[in-house]
Amino acid sequence: MMMAFISSLMMLFSGGESSGSLLDVNPGLIFWTVITFVLLLLILKKMAWKPILTSLNERENFIKESVERAETAKKEAEELLELNRQNLAKAEEEAQKVIAQGRDYAENLKSQIIEESKKEAKKLITDASLEIERKNVEAFNSLKGEVASIAVQAAEKILRSNLDKDRQEKIVNDFINDLSKN
Repeated sequence: MMMAFISSLMMLFSGGESSGSLLDVNPGLIFWTVITFVLLLLILKKMAWKPILTSLNERENFIKESVERAETAKKEAEELLELNRQNLAKAEEEAQKVIAQGRDYAENLKSQIIEESKKEAKKLITDASLEIERKNVEAFNSLKGEVASIAVQAAEKILRSNLDKDRQEKIVNDFINDLSKN
């Protein structure tokens, strides 16, 4: 569009004549093209060059800052990731320690409970054996007394005439004691 405008300006200044083909050299056209180009450069330099360069510099600075922030964020993220990995490793190690302590505690508790159960069982067995022995002795003594009494009564009936009651009980008790020793 700009070229069409320039071309039409050149035609006006060259007298409106157009000669020949596109490949023909026209010194007037070259002169006006150069002047138009130089004027355009001066106008661009005066009005647009500084804002364009300023905009490009601002864009370049923004991109640099963005890249720096991205690199900083990446480094921070890597540091956080490493820290998280270390914390995870520590937590896993602590969990393994807690599990091992729990197992040890459970084993110790199990051993303690078994040991206490064995002691309690032995005590119960001992107490029961002592009670049974005591009951046996008591029953035996009771039975011995009953047998002695029955024997005395029987012997009393048989021997009423020759012996007295105390002597008969002593004889029967001595006999029963001799039996219990055998």
